[in-house]
Amino acid sequence: MAAGEQQPQQQQISASSTSSGRLVTPFWKEKYERDARRYWDIFYKRHEDRFFKDRHYLDKEWGKYFEVGCGAGNTIFPLISTYPDIFVHACDFSPRAVDLVKKHKDYRPDRVNAFACDITSEQLTENVQPSSVDVVTMNGGRVLFRDYAFGDLAQERLMSKGQQISENFYVRGDGTRAYYFSNEYLMDLFSTCGFTVEEICVHNKQVENRSLDLVMNRNWIQATFILGSAGLQGPNGQHDSHTCEDEKDKLTANASQEKSTSEEIDLSEDFNNMFGTSHNLDEAQVLRIKAKGHDFEIKMLTKEHQHTCKLTGLMLWESAQFMCSVLAENPSILAGKRVLELGCGSAGICSMVASTVAQFVVATDGDAESLDLLRENTASNLEPDLLKKILIRKLFWGDKDDLKAVRELSSDGTGFDCIIGTDVTYNPDAIFPLFKTARELISNKDSDAALILCYIQRRVDEDSILSTAMAQGFRLVDKWINGIHESNGIISSWFCGNDVCSSFRNATLSILYFQV
Repeated sequence: MAAGEQQPQQQQISASSTSSGRLVTPFWKEKYERDARRYWDIFYKRHEDRFFKDRHYLDKEWGKYFEVGCGAGNTIFPLISTYPDIFVHACDFSPRAVDLVKKHKDYRPDRVNAFACDITSEQLTENVQPSSVDVVTMNGGRVLFRDYAFGDLAQERLMSKGQQISENFYVRGDGTRAYYFSNEYLMDLFSTCGFTVEEICVHNKQVENRSLDLVMNRNWIQATFILGSAGLQGPNGQHDSHTCEDEKDKLTANASQEKSTSEEIDLSEDFNNMFGTSHNLDEAQVLRIKAKGHDFEIKMLTKEHQHTCKLTGLMLWESAQFMCSVLAENPSILAGKRVLELGCGSAGICSMVASTVAQFVVATDGDAESLDLLRENTASNLEPDLLKKILIRKLFWGDKDDLKAVRELSSDGTGFDCIIGTDVTYNPDAIFPLFKTARELISNKDSDAALILCYIQRRVDEDSILSTAMAQGFRLVDKWINGIHESNGIISSWFCGNDVCSSFRNATLSILYFQV
């Protein structure tokens, strides 16, 4: 959910090598494989040649080439303008991408042979004569490889949204797929086909977006392979790989999309919008959520835009659906209590369930757009008498003015009897302000007052969460980690006589129950 944490320093966004994504179901895995070409056709129909920036690195680093996966020609035409005497064979998986290449103003059949081909199952020789190019198949030729590397920021975002197909292989929100390569995997892949590595390098660049006060860590892998046993070797006779993993060049990506050296790191023109407002709520989808005694229709960001949106509060996360079902099955958890939800996002399903039994509910988030959609969702799903019991407020974690305003809503200003949060522990930088905020707002008169967190572990481990909670004066009363409960405590009683757990059996969900 949108955390709304306040960060006085520039935000660092990077991938964690210890995170593990949730796998998509076998049905969707097979569908993404079966319809892969169709998804890429739809991608190029929507974006044409505007999504990827023109790539200028080939003429600087490799010279003559043979291109596989040409896309919409963002590499081809900058190259042939630099080298007027070369002929380019360019293929892509998507026929629509090839059509865009042929419609380009600089396309000339005598300079470019563009064709569609699935190189995993079709023969390139149907469109290219054997031994007719300077790279890839000819003796002394080279395979030039450049793609996403393990640890790239985009991988982290896909990982956190449960869009993993297999190890390092992910599906984006629009159905297209991406693989994030490691040095070892790429070298093994080529060596099994008789190639040896001539050079391999993992680049890491920090791209700064000053308008959004973000620093984004981008990783990509670049390699040159040759047929046969030749290649660079280390002193022990093993092939040596050159790595640039510690490179920390900073490039500025301005919101104005001005031309800059950021072109050299192969960023799409829309990448910075991943952390801006590249979404369209006019085309929002409506998701039906059912829990015991409740049937909600929730308006939310469409799936195709979710992987390019900064605002996590515009999406509905699995832990919120899980907690919604838990609360619906166990009304006694919140009955008659003053309830606060932190980082509720735009769906508000837990707050809406709570409104049916609680004294009143304050639903909060740090993002104004998420709160606007939350108001729309609550108004369309609750009867007027329940709608009066929900107060929707902005709460930037750690912000003194927001904290004061929200605390004053707790009847006598003494705090809330129960605070809930779902998927609010995904950001390491947000853990401290989360617990500091919760400690400021939890009731200081009710010894039974509780903080309940439900989450899927991502970049923050359990020990980090617990140590920060203890430092803020919370004590762990009960925990339910990945569906495992060590004793018959408070949380395990919530699952007696219902099938909530079985409904979410594929998710690695956890619940922590704190008191002060």
